[in-house]
Amino acid sequence: MEFSLRNYIIVAIILLMLLLTGACKGAAPEEQNSQLTPVPSVTPVPAVAPATAVQTPLVMLVLPADLNPEISKNYQKAVYDLSQAQGFRFVVMNSITEQDLEPALKIVIDLSADTEIGNIAAKAPQTQFLAVNIPGVNPGGNMSILGGEKLGIDKVAFMAGYIGAQVTEDYRTGALVRKGSPDEDTIITAMRTGQHYFCGLCNPFAGPFERYPLLQDIPQDAKPSEYGAYADILIHKQVTTIFIEPGIDIPELLQYLQSAGILMIGTQSPAKPVNGWIVTLEPNYLEAMKAAFPELAAGNGGKSFPAPLNFDNANSTLFSQGKQDNARKTLDLLVTGFINPIEK
Repeated sequence: MEFSLRNYIIVAIILLMLLLTGACKGAAPEEQNSQLTPVPSVTPVPAVAPATAVQTPLVMLVLPADLNPEISKNYQKAVYDLSQAQGFRFVVMNSITEQDLEPALKIVIDLSADTEIGNIAAKAPQTQFLAVNIPGVNPGGNMSILGGEKLGIDKVAFMAGYIGAQVTEDYRTGALVRKGSPDEDTIITAMRTGQHYFCGLCNPFAGPFERYPLLQDIPQDAKPSEYGAYADILIHKQVTTIFIEPGIDIPELLQYLQSAGILMIGTQSPAKPVNGWIVTLEPNYLEAMKAAFPELAAGNGGKSFPAPLNFDNANSTLFSQGKQDNARKTLDLLVTGFINPIEK
């Protein structure tokens, strides 16, 4: 059989179709592989930053370097005990600046008049500040005060007269004041009332027969080295116990009176111990601070906390415990209004 040209063409077409079919079947696996579901990659989990550790609240006690050592020790012990009871940290400083502020600072108790306490308190609104007997500080916001009220000089002078009469032979007492002081008349009147309350007429057994207590003023422009000369005026009249008005109780005067063997009553304890110091008549800031501490710890500041008059730095040799107890009973009557301190 002979193939015609037409048959050859048909055969060629069939072979070409077979070749094309085989090529399509070979490609199928590759297409299937391209259809496979992709495996997702692991998404990295962002690292969680460690939580900042919460610091224990801090209590700072600011004490001037020249503070009476006994007073300093009493404040440190009291504030330490109060801080421990609350679970707070505690630190003592001689001064405080803005650089000392930290977020965990809870309470600042400041006895230093050199501190710019108002400006510093404004920089730390989360902290409660307590100014102890610092002039010119007003309560409000996060600022509280002790001793901001005017010292009741009439009551202080009354007790100075009463205690002076207790400890002074022949009741020869006196007072040193600043010349032109607005409290001058109040001081001498209240001292005489207090002295007479203890001993009646209080007449000395031997001369000079002065009307004790006596008053002597010191001029505004007097130099510290000259204070002793004005004290001599009282000493020459046999005065042996002197009440010193707040503001003139400078170290030079105290040292002079000590050297002269004079007994002293004041409103601020000497920075260094002085022989002849009988007692300090001042508000009981330590006890008032203890009472205020829980309020400050609770964030209840901005107040003027009361501080009752108290006997501090008492010399038990000159001013025995029995005399102190007797004087405290009189003080109780005085502060409750049963005694008029300026009755003439």
